[in-house]
Amino acid sequence: MGGCTAALSQVVVIQPAVRHLKVLYIPQGFTAIDTGVQDALSQMCSACVIGTPATMLADAEVHRPDLVLVMNGLHIFPEDHLEQVQQIRALGIRTAIWFVDDPYFTEDTALICQSYDVVFTHEMSCLQLYRNQGVARVHYLPLAASARIFYPRRVEREHQHDICFIGNAFWNRVKLFDHLAPFLADKRVLIVGGSWDRLTRRDVLERFIRPIFMEPWETAQYYNGSKIVINMHRPTDPGLDNRNTHQLSAESINPRTYEIAACGTLQMTDVRKDLERYYRPGYDIETYSGAEELQTKLDYYLKHDWERERIAWRALHTTMQKHMYSNRMEELLDKAMA
Repeated sequence: MGGCTAALSQVVVIQPAVRHLKVLYIPQGFTAIDTGVQDALSQMCSACVIGTPATMLADAEVHRPDLVLVMNGLHIFPEDHLEQVQQIRALGIRTAIWFVDDPYFTEDTALICQSYDVVFTHEMSCLQLYRNQGVARVHYLPLAASARIFYPRRVEREHQHDICFIGNAFWNRVKLFDHLAPFLADKRVLIVGGSWDRLTRRDVLERFIRPIFMEPWETAQYYNGSKIVINMHRPTDPGLDNRNTHQLSAESINPRTYEIAACGTLQMTDVRKDLERYYRPGYDIETYSGAEELQTKLDYYLKHDWERERIAWRALHTTMQKHMYSNRMEELLDKAMA
């Protein structure tokens, strides 16, 4: 905590100017993202109203915002979602959507994007897809961390582990943990998420698994209590786990990258093309290209506390300075209202 406190003391906090702007925000139900976006909009807009996917048109008619910002537009949105958007635009209200599940649902997002004035995506590979669908204003906007949820804190013994992974068992992750099983056997390990019955080496890993969905606040507790958190992005193949019928590659990092770093914990992540735009491998993050390299680095950093902690503290500073939702919302509002 001393190192984290020192890193945070070096963060230069610049309060954004309050804009004379009313925004109607329609959340997706991703607490970690929605909380960060709502907090940032509330700080930098004269008014931020929170609506719902089912009532977004009625909310817009009542509040007459300058901008309706929709998060993702998938999963929990009703069948008349796009009809509501068209009617909101007919009222003369600008609409924007931020896709944060790209490129895993391109079958859906390629259609949804056509109904909005402005489209944001956290995935670089999807920019041309949306332009090809006729959207005139498409912007790349990376994800971030919520300052209210992800930050350094002291945690109880139950949250403390050598190695932690929180996420569902996509097949690339199953292959990785099956390989790591003998190495992990004598460590204090936590694996959280669904579908981990896909593992071959459940004989070794079963006792580490919690087959549940973990809320962001509790996730942050375990990130804080772990010496190392593994990050492995999901595969993009169309099929069982995805609706990526446009078969786009994934080039951009996930929100977990920022969230782990914001807790002041060493992260080991597989590499996406845009990673080095945000973090410096070996300085404020660690990377791996396969199971063997990951195992070697896990072993090294578990034995070298000082080196592990210094990288984690740098990641904390980088994230709090540059990669919070306040940073992203300034950019989004500039582009959405231009």
